[in-house]
Amino acid sequence: MRFPLRLFILLCLTLRSGLAFSQFIDLSKGQIYSPTDKAALLRSIEVLQNEVTKRTGIKLPVAKKLPKAGNAILIALETDLGKLPEPYRSAASALPETKSEGFKLVTGLSNTIVIIGKDARGILYGVGKFLRKAEMSQGKLQVSDRLAISTSPKYPMRGHQLGYRPKTNAYDAFTVAGFDQYIRELALFGANTIEILPPRTDDDATSRHMKIPAAQMIVEQSRICKSYGLDVSIWYPNMGKNYVHPDSIAKELAERDQVFASLPKLDGVFVPAGDPGELEPDVLFAWLEKEAVVLQKYHPKAKIWVSPQVFRPTQKWFDAFFSHANKEYPWFGGVVFGPWVKIPVQKIREMLKPSIPIRHYPDITHNYSAQYPVPHWDLAWAMTLGRESINPRPFDEKAIHNALDQYGIGSVSYSEGTNDDVNKFVWSDQDWDPEMPVMETLRDYSRLFFGPGYQEAAAQAIVDLEKNWRGEVITNEGIEITLRQWQMMEKHAPLTLLQNPRFQMGLIRAYFDAYTRQRVIYETELEQQARRALASAATSGVVKAMRNAEAVLEKAWKEPILNDYQQKCADLADSLFKSIGAQLTIQKHGAMSGRGNFMDLINMPLNDAPYLLDQFKRIGKLSSEAEMLREIDQLLHRTDPGPGGFYDHFGDPESWYRVVPNLSWEEDPGSLQSPRIGFGVGLVGEEWVDEIQATGFKGQVTPRAWMKQAKTLYDQPLRIRYDNLDPDATYRIRISYTGRFRSRMRMTTDDGLTIHDFIQTGEQPTFEFNVPKAATADGKVEFEWTCGEGERGSQVTEIWLMKQ
Repeated sequence: MRFPLRLFILLCLTLRSGLAFSQFIDLSKGQIYSPTDKAALLRSIEVLQNEVTKRTGIKLPVAKKLPKAGNAILIALETDLGKLPEPYRSAASALPETKSEGFKLVTGLSNTIVIIGKDARGILYGVGKFLRKAEMSQGKLQVSDRLAISTSPKYPMRGHQLGYRPKTNAYDAFTVAGFDQYIRELALFGANTIEILPPRTDDDATSRHMKIPAAQMIVEQSRICKSYGLDVSIWYPNMGKNYVHPDSIAKELAERDQVFASLPKLDGVFVPAGDPGELEPDVLFAWLEKEAVVLQKYHPKAKIWVSPQVFRPTQKWFDAFFSHANKEYPWFGGVVFGPWVKIPVQKIREMLKPSIPIRHYPDITHNYSAQYPVPHWDLAWAMTLGRESINPRPFDEKAIHNALDQYGIGSVSYSEGTNDDVNKFVWSDQDWDPEMPVMETLRDYSRLFFGPGYQEAAAQAIVDLEKNWRGEVITNEGIEITLRQWQMMEKHAPLTLLQNPRFQMGLIRAYFDAYTRQRVIYETELEQQARRALASAATSGVVKAMRNAEAVLEKAWKEPILNDYQQKCADLADSLFKSIGAQLTIQKHGAMSGRGNFMDLINMPLNDAPYLLDQFKRIGKLSSEAEMLREIDQLLHRTDPGPGGFYDHFGDPESWYRVVPNLSWEEDPGSLQSPRIGFGVGLVGEEWVDEIQATGFKGQVTPRAWMKQAKTLYDQPLRIRYDNLDPDATYRIRISYTGRFRSRMRMTTDDGLTIHDFIQTGEQPTFEFNVPKAATADGKVEFEWTCGEGERGSQVTEIWLMKQ
């Protein structure tokens, strides 16, 4: 058979470029050698040996002399490069220069790998990169012979908060060894900072899961970080009752003296200005100056960082805050940009002196009511998976990071447990190199934690979990494809992988998502059947129609579907609780409500059954058939705006086109200058509701639509536009105001006309107003909502624009 010339040329070029027939260096019988002083190596060699042994059973010995035959891993500081033979020096020197914490990694020289660190941390990160790229299985350790890497981190601060407190969904169950391993793994992906929490926060002092007291664990966390050469920060809110009175100040200082003195290493203290512990800026900075004296008594180089984080901010508050921040106090580290900071980070950068750094504190852990909520999340997910479910969002995290990273010096992420595990590793890689492709991180993650045979399948399956959350659940057929991807891995996986918590976290989400989608389809059809039964009330009788509709709706729990999927999720939840302390239920695992207990919500009703059944009870008490028929008709046509009218629910994608966007999500992922989707009806007297369900205001059962709305944060206007109106008509507007915030809101038009002045929302859901004819005379109108200063935002759920 003749071989086509063009294919032959292409093959030659491919071989020359090294893109095909990649060779591997076999290090199964390799040794480790380093000419560098052991103190500078920190625990890097131990990390290398331990992580290789876990995955291969191979114990790499440390050679006292460089093996003449090669087959070695050479580890050295850049300053010790001259102690290596010339070929190794030349290979390393040929690569681009590195900066602080950077490293070079070269393979292919005499079956040898060379890792050269710019400094001690650079060695650790070089070892991490080797482990990420190595293919490790039982009795086998090999790595490509074509690696030639020279890299340095773009940002000097790269870390994660690991708070040992009950409010987290897993950390409070960690052992000392568990924290050591997790911190080590984060370091393998470039993390250099771990943030801990003091024993006293806005949380319970202890939980049933804690292995040792919090005061003892933070000492261990600090010690672990010191052993790896990592920085330690502590998030320390102001939980005292008074920061002006001398006696109260003395008590607070005494507590901090005890905590700071106990920590082997501490490089920074992060004090939020609020949420919790809100203080006026003058009081705050006067207190911090006193706190700094105690801090630097034990940790002379440590600095205090502060966030302008306040729930109900005023311009006066911000003016005072930034006046203090710009005074460059010697103890002041910089400003933290995190959740519930009203001002966009771009503007904060402009308001601060160039010499004052900004540290990002990104919320990578929450799905809604968060700094970076999932954009246009389906209500079914909010009701079942909740605020803190297992939530790999790799491409979202990169987009969020890269939209804002240039305004800071790096980040220490806000995490509430292991639910955001994938997000941590993606974020660290982006802090190291914002050009890093997400798929490269996920392949490294899968290769290292699942095994080389799963690097592609698992990486793609993680991406598929993120895709499950795109668009509407009922039309996303990819959710079943995602489950099949995970099931194929599950079918052929060895026991060690089936027992791997990271694999189980992906698997439970795949089953949970597929179960939820099928329930949405099933319960949506049941609701339609129930509504058809109600529509026959005039002929069958109201009572009979309601009984028939009730019987249909009750099938959702009397004749459930996919019990095997539900049981699979329960079994995986139990396994995750046993292995890493993940608390996915309240009763069985001791979770805190709203903190990752999504297994408690797995059968949350996904149609309007709660509202309809409650209305049946009300209607059944009426005295006449005519009244009941009238109420049934109104129930079935609740959203009807009448002839020539308009109805919109701003939780639905179909109506979102009316919402004026301002900036795109990619430009403003935190929606500080743009509208976002909100969840929850809101209860009178309740600032926070953990679960999204059909209960609101004074406890009444509400329509499902009220659980999702359009909203803006703080004083950012919310604008909704209508066109194609009848210019000769007069309109009346009915509005449902629901949501978490109980703001005082004002409604105007783009012509400057007032629909209503400031009214208090949260007490009742629905209001009606006349629309001035002048506002719609040109056939279009733009409504605008603003809230009062210090309020948390504007929210609009439904609009009926009714032609009079």
